[in-house]
Amino acid sequence: MPEKFKFAFMPSASCGGCEIAVVDIDEVILKVAELADIVYWPTALDFKDKDLEAIPDGGITVGFFNGAVRNDHDVHHAKQMRRKSQVLVSFGACAQMGGIPSLGNFWTTEELAHRMYDTVPSVVNPDGTRPQLKYDAPEGELTLPRAMDRAYALDQVVDVDYYLPGCPPQVKWIVAAVEAVAKGELPPKGTVIAGTKAVCDECPRERSEEKQVTEFKRIHLVENDPEKCLLEQGIMCCGPATRDGCEAACVVAGQACRGCFGPTDNVNDMGAKLASAIASIVIADTQAEADKILDKLDDPAGYFYRFGLARSMLGVQRGERKDGDE
Repeated sequence: MPEKFKFAFMPSASCGGCEIAVVDIDEVILKVAELADIVYWPTALDFKDKDLEAIPDGGITVGFFNGAVRNDHDVHHAKQMRRKSQVLVSFGACAQMGGIPSLGNFWTTEELAHRMYDTVPSVVNPDGTRPQLKYDAPEGELTLPRAMDRAYALDQVVDVDYYLPGCPPQVKWIVAAVEAVAKGELPPKGTVIAGTKAVCDECPRERSEEKQVTEFKRIHLVENDPEKCLLEQGIMCCGPATRDGCEAACVVAGQACRGCFGPTDNVNDMGAKLASAIASIVIADTQAEADKILDKLDDPAGYFYRFGLARSMLGVQRGERKDGDE
């Protein structure tokens, strides 16, 4: 009997949804168990750092890394997984593009800390107490990871072989990736394992070629036409700039595309593409009219870069990475 493959799953700055996505493959997990041994998965089993370190370099056939890289502990784990894995997969939107954690890149680490520990309405902290990176306890020195100046996508820290996009990745694409490993039919390095067109191409809603938006609306405050393009109804939808492969699941369910599959191959910056899409449908004869319409578009940065600020052409106005190296 041939030796089993060895899989490993590493979480970092994430919500845990990617871990649930793995569990959601249901009975297929039994086929995975036949195909491979899971040698590291601290979310599901009692694995420690020392268990990963004990694995020889290259001893993991495929490593799946989910979450953004936000602190020096994440950097350490990213480099560990790169050394240990023959193939490293960026698993989910946060690892692929920085995800929700990278929205924090609009502020400095100190500004974020001030918000979290001083001004959030649910926090009562009159002494301004902050977490300490080191503390001498009777049991020994206790440490916390050090936050870096910004959140990074995985491939901004280490070399990545493949990308499984989504928030979280869809079961069918996880299964496709596992089957490709099993059959020895991995695609070219750098492949995003999903569709190659835009969500609009698989969206069943009808589109027109005319400019028609005079006002933007929040989707939960209006009753939208289930047959008509959401963007043309003035509801912000990221479909024009987002890679397909999700079967337009959110849009079919009556919700706007959030952009979690990341940009298509011919889109360099999702925010710029979405701004272009908006410009193509807004009716405005003057700058003042355009400004009035766009003022109703709440939180444009959150719409345009909900998942991809770390990979945007905007970069980070707070400066380049200065810390986190081992």
